[in-house]
Amino acid sequence: MIEWLAQQWNERHFPNKTEEVVSDPTRPFFVVYVAWHPGFTDGGSIAEAIRGHFRRELYENVAGGTGLSVVFRSLPPPGDSIPLDIDFDEAHATAIVILTDGTLAAAPQWVAYARALGERAEATGLHVRTFPVAIHQTVLAPLNMTEQALRWDQWNGDLQTRTKRLLSELTYEYCRMLRHFLARLQRPDEDEAALEAYLRKVQIFISHSKHDDAGERVARLIRDRLQDGHGLASFFDVHDIPAGLRFHKVLLLQVRVSAMVAIHTDTYSSREWCRKEVIEAKRHNVPLVVANCISDLDERGFPYMGNVPVVRLDLDGQDRINVVIARLLDEVLKDFLWRCRIALSAETADPAVIFIPRPPELITLAALPPEADIPAPIIVYPDPPLSTEEERLFAEIAPRVQLRSLTEWLSGAVR
Repeated sequence: MIEWLAQQWNERHFPNKTEEVVSDPTRPFFVVYVAWHPGFTDGGSIAEAIRGHFRRELYENVAGGTGLSVVFRSLPPPGDSIPLDIDFDEAHATAIVILTDGTLAAAPQWVAYARALGERAEATGLHVRTFPVAIHQTVLAPLNMTEQALRWDQWNGDLQTRTKRLLSELTYEYCRMLRHFLARLQRPDEDEAALEAYLRKVQIFISHSKHDDAGERVARLIRDRLQDGHGLASFFDVHDIPAGLRFHKVLLLQVRVSAMVAIHTDTYSSREWCRKEVIEAKRHNVPLVVANCISDLDERGFPYMGNVPVVRLDLDGQDRINVVIARLLDEVLKDFLWRCRIALSAETADPAVIFIPRPPELITLAALPPEADIPAPIIVYPDPPLSTEEERLFAEIAPRVQLRSLTEWLSGAVR
């Protein structure tokens, strides 16, 4: 009976997808494992920080449940000296973070455990990756792992500062993984080499006003940090809209693979091109972060800069640049998680069903097809559902449009 129900679910939601992708609708699509030797004093706190970061509400709404699944591998079962093995078939994509300190490097069975995970991951494919974290430089030689390690030992700062850096580095790596995973879902017949051709850089638009020195200066700081950061330049293509080129010709050709940082200085809202950039980003559901750099006042707040994360960035607080970039990475990862989840758990062939990666707002209506083409569109967005007040406003302005959170839609809540 259970097998029959699973088959019916698959036939309804995945009429064109391969058996490999849809064999189990309850199978998580992305699971994170954190492994560390129990003798590593700070291992537990670092692992808890990873779990707290990726299970917070930010990711719950796009990944479902309580956010990303984060599983620990540290304490071995009774009578053994290493933790339980990791089953790569339990999820569609698996990331394994190995906190490698001197205690682990001095334990032969743990070294063998870490090496075996790396070798198995390499043989499995790019949807399974191991990420060694070198707590001390001396651990790399004993491990002899071929994966490029995250160099905790070379970062500055105390435990809390380095942990924040690790969270950003992992978020970036997970973005890379899910970009590849999404390409594999969309092109299941392509081999790994062919898929690489489809993996374009994620475009980053730094939207700022050129009519004050602050906007230019902050834009350069963010651009330099992205281009100089570990691996970011190979993943992101950082630029703004060059002067002299037609806005729509440049932006609209690339916006669907973009993310945007809007540097909100005092003159930002008064500039026509800045407003156009934000509106186009909103119309195409681009991941967007606002860096609030207001120093005095904004004469007319721009309404379309709402419904997205806002990070306070003092003009003299260069240390907050990392916070802006970390939040941008979060938004990019959320976008990939949402698109993967839709590809795995929802039927996308119905043109009347429109999936968007964040809660709808009135500008969402501007991107809908004409009523003659789709009389009754259904907008599906990440949980939780909108408030009653927001739904009432939509009902008054666009009564033909149905708004449903993903959970509501999957449960059949349509009129």
